[in-house]
Amino acid sequence: MNKADIKQLLQQIKDDEIEVEAAVKLLEDLPYKELGFAKIDNHREFRVGYPEVIYCEGKTIEQVKGIIEFMLTKNNNILATRANEKMYEAVKTICAEAQYNPLGRTITIRKRDQKLTDTYIAIVSAGTSDMPVVEEAAETAMLLGNRVEKIMDTGVAGIHRLFSKIDLIRGAKVVIVVAGMEGALASVIGGLVDKPIIAVPTSVGYGANFGGLAALLAMLNSCASGISVVNIDNGFGAAYNASIINKL
Repeated sequence: MNKADIKQLLQQIKDDEIEVEAAVKLLEDLPYKELGFAKIDNHREFRVGYPEVIYCEGKTIEQVKGIIEFMLTKNNNILATRANEKMYEAVKTICAEAQYNPLGRTITIRKRDQKLTDTYIAIVSAGTSDMPVVEEAAETAMLLGNRVEKIMDTGVAGIHRLFSKIDLIRGAKVVIVVAGMEGALASVIGGLVDKPIIAVPTSVGYGANFGGLAALLAMLNSCASGISVVNIDNGFGAAYNASIINKL
């Protein structure tokens, strides 16, 4: 439940549109629901504005299915990250409208209509190999109610590709920059725009990339101002923070 739901429920009690016992029934799963293998945080959207997101990696298919099955009773939009095809197939048996992004490895379920923001988040990637992280970020940002513009394959090896899209990037309220290899794209964009930048290092690259560590350190050591950095391959975390900024 979010704050609007709670206010509506209290107003219905005040107006004698719902019995107190029926209202208590609706609130009985607050603050969390115990499933044995998981505790579903039903109070999270009320506290921070966004409902709980399911991180699927390390969970069994049945655990993911069980969590989503309960969350469906709350009629909220649902996002599951790092999901595989078998998890999606299991979820489809309980929710036909579930959507799967195989590149971003996300499952999304939209139960509530949501007006997208007028302002937008630009997600800029260095290379095509970074697209899985881009897609995770885009699916997250859109499910959280943001308009998104994706600018793909604009890395420093062909910088003219970036300049042709610079007006679109500058028009965003916040920019997510996704890059592997040496992670230089975040610094380049940081010197060209006046918007907050969230840099996402990816694990894309040859041996000395060290699974994204080289890009991470490069982004953390950028001489361009206005850049913050999230964890390696963490498109979800970047999009979540970008959504908060975009809605300020």
